[in-house]
Amino acid sequence: MSTSSPRPIIVTRQDFDRLTALIREARRTRSEDRENLDALQKELDQAEIVGSDQIPPDVITMNSTASVRTEGGGRGQRWTVVYPEEADFDEGRISVLAPLGTALLGYRAGDTIEWDVPAGRRRYHITKVMHQPEAAGEFDR
Repeated sequence: MSTSSPRPIIVTRQDFDRLTALIREARRTRSEDRENLDALQKELDQAEIVGSDQIPPDVITMNSTASVRTEGGGRGQRWTVVYPEEADFDEGRISVLAPLGTALLGYRAGDTIEWDVPAGRRRYHITKVMHQPEAAGEFDR
């Protein structure tokens, strides 16, 4: 799992704390997600942590919705990065523990990322962040 973006991801302190707790709990109960948990932990270990009121509005945080295009193909797709219990692929809500969910977290509109997904290595271009809770003043999500 890698990225072509040279900078670390940006994560709010609230998301960092909640995701760290999620990883800790999931390591005890979800052995099938070990690889995804490791990938998310690696991203968090390298993240720049900021206050919810300091996150740039074009960064994908938890519960953000973004338009993402697979490089070299097709139209864009709209994804909301959510906690596992809120995931619904058909509704465009992707778990942060899914490879694509982990890949999107903390990156910005305009970034191109490379990530391993079940279908192989893919390049994604984040075209727009349509909703970010922090930018909308939603700090208690």
